[in-house]
Amino acid sequence: MDYWIIIYAIDWLLFGIVAFAVLYMTVFTVASLFNRHPNVPKAKQQNRFIVLINAYKGDQYVHDTIKSVLGQSYPQRLFDITVISDQQDEMTNFRLAQYPITLLTPNFEHSSKEHSLQFAINNLPQFKIYDIVVVLDAGNVVEQDFLQQMNDAYEVAGTKAIQAHCLSKNRDTPVALLDSTFEEINNSIFRRGHITLGLPSALSPYGNAFNFNWFKDNISKVNSTDFDKGIVGLLMRQSAFIDYFDDILVFSEKSRDTKHFNKKHGRWIGLQLHSLVTNIHYLPAAILNRRYDWIDMFLQWIIVPRSIMMGIIVLMCIVMPIIYFSLALKWWGIFAFFLFLCALATPNYLVDKKWDKSFLTLPFIMLASLLGLSKDDKA
Repeated sequence: MDYWIIIYAIDWLLFGIVAFAVLYMTVFTVASLFNRHPNVPKAKQQNRFIVLINAYKGDQYVHDTIKSVLGQSYPQRLFDITVISDQQDEMTNFRLAQYPITLLTPNFEHSSKEHSLQFAINNLPQFKIYDIVVVLDAGNVVEQDFLQQMNDAYEVAGTKAIQAHCLSKNRDTPVALLDSTFEEINNSIFRRGHITLGLPSALSPYGNAFNFNWFKDNISKVNSTDFDKGIVGLLMRQSAFIDYFDDILVFSEKSRDTKHFNKKHGRWIGLQLHSLVTNIHYLPAAILNRRYDWIDMFLQWIIVPRSIMMGIIVLMCIVMPIIYFSLALKWWGIFAFFLFLCALATPNYLVDKKWDKSFLTLPFIMLASLLGLSKDDKA
């Protein structure tokens, strides 16, 4: 009898955790169907940009990023490029130095994106005046009118931070397809859905733009282990809105194998918990002052990540019929509804022949990922 109580308790505890996350997803998935910025008018003035590209440890894709930024239709006199080459070999730095860019080669004891961006800002020429800073990672590729779109969006938004639409440039393996799909679901729920309801967008680690003076004054205050969550915390404390523009595209390389996928998502989960613990003391004041943006951010950090959530659902759908058939019915129901939400949040371009070939393998990839997240990857 005691064993059944334990089984029921575990079953309903896990189901409650998953159901809360699915409810949260439902609200913002429906909201994401309505675009807040259908048309962005051309800006009245052209701002001056500094594009910061973070390149770490022999990234072979940094050349593609530089070439895509250099190929902008935006006037070249109005933007500069700074590449922070951290722990890359001399030959790589020699090749990077051939481009019309500013190349910085810091030697950090403990490398991080925050340190790289702080180093770049501190080493910009004093006589240079900029209006907007754009942050990209090595491997990102942008379209020819990226800076022009950012300039237009900056005037429309009237805020200190803008997030572009991040999407995949490769879907050549089932894992890459899954990573691409998760990226677009993030865009739908945590970005487009949020701004539709008047809440700030989530930030990606790349593909964002900031007011230069604000960024210069605040980047040194980011002491988080995660750049985007540290910046979000600063913006939230200053009541600054983060806007999102669906038509400004930034392409990135996605994980091709389960090992890399587990490593990346395991790191994200750890950072999510770290953000929750380090900011939880702001929650009482947020509730008292009706700071719905802060409350929503805490909900994002509290809900179980989708990689774990889908793994739990798949596992329970397989295990519960063996233990007690009727207990599995609710798991099958929430699994079907979860897939329906994912379908709503996934753009049509992802559902092609590649999707048809890989769809049946995705639940097993998620189950393998759930089991693999606990492993200490030293690679």
